[in-house]
Amino acid sequence: MHQPDPDVGTRVLHLTQPVDGGVARVVTDLARAQLAAGLHVTVACPDSALAGELRSLGAQVRRWEASRSPGRSLPGEVRRLARVLDEVRPALVHAHSAKAGLAGRLAVRGRIPTVFQPHAWSFEAVGGATAALALGWERFGARWAARLVCVSEAERATGLRAGISGRWSVIPNGIDTERFRPAPADTARAAVLPDVDPAAPLVVCVGRLCRQKGQDVLLEAWADVLRDVPDARLVLVGDGPEGERLRAGAPESVLFAGAVDDTVPWYRAADLVVLPSRWEGMALAPLEALACGRPVVVTEVDGARESLPAALAAPCLVPADDPATLARAVTGLLPDAPLRTSLGEQGRRYVLSTHDVRRTAAAVADVYRELLGQVPAPRVVPPESRESIHP
Repeated sequence: MHQPDPDVGTRVLHLTQPVDGGVARVVTDLARAQLAAGLHVTVACPDSALAGELRSLGAQVRRWEASRSPGRSLPGEVRRLARVLDEVRPALVHAHSAKAGLAGRLAVRGRIPTVFQPHAWSFEAVGGATAALALGWERFGARWAARLVCVSEAERATGLRAGISGRWSVIPNGIDTERFRPAPADTARAAVLPDVDPAAPLVVCVGRLCRQKGQDVLLEAWADVLRDVPDARLVLVGDGPEGERLRAGAPESVLFAGAVDDTVPWYRAADLVVLPSRWEGMALAPLEALACGRPVVVTEVDGARESLPAALAAPCLVPADDPATLARAVTGLLPDAPLRTSLGEQGRRYVLSTHDVRRTAAAVADVYRELLGQVPAPRVVPPESRESIHP
């Protein structure tokens, strides 16, 4: 039986940095659903396009200037968040990603229920002494999170193996399956790539241009793809710190679309979508592509693996940092239109059954309700994790 939404008027404060990419989409989708349910939603984030979109939805937005990474600015960022907390007086704080999770938990220190959602662990993104510091903080800071929300079972398992103790919930990312839905490829391709041969096989990669997303691996694989499919085209959709370096080494068959307001036409234009990530929490791009009925090739890393149904693993899952295997997967799928169509249809059905954003929002509402004491819901803990989770 469906439980009622948390009490109407409940004040929820979301904290987010970064303000782009998948994290921004998750925050936007949650804010939209929570506003529709009658919650009072405020988001603290840097001035950005995200802030404008949230205001258009009806959310309150508090400007919180913060860098993406910890540094000397952290004490000031924590003080500014403390002032936001005093002004908003939320019943619950939901901090998204490493930086907001760090500053937010330092500002709140467990005084009110705090949800921390890492969206991929910070210590996986760095190495050496920096990784050790990040891991030490996550172990320490977990005491100030009433709930740790992971977007995949693999992300939770990584946290447990790393010695992070807390109360866990796994809530897979969801997407708007009405917005991300199939449409004819030729129409979409004519709109976004009017100067490209509509018959040319098209591969699309959507994601921030950064080491995490692995576009450099895809470009290395692309030379092998062209040997088998010489008329193929690759489009990288997104921008980021690696953009200049990637552009400098790319052949003419690779197009850079930059950051776009709407990724839907690019998914629909694609014959195949590729996400060659080195690590993920749970990537949205494969789910969005599958919802649009397009097959995907993803790397076998935590958070990407769980975006595929088991039936798609064999042709669509490849090792990370392995250009040769990635190229073989792409060249195996590009010429086989019936297989691509079948994979896309299977993927669409999987997303509808498992990753609809309404399911995600309802699961988050259940967590809020429990933490606010509105429904004393029992918590079921997998047997293998009981030793690592505090009651």
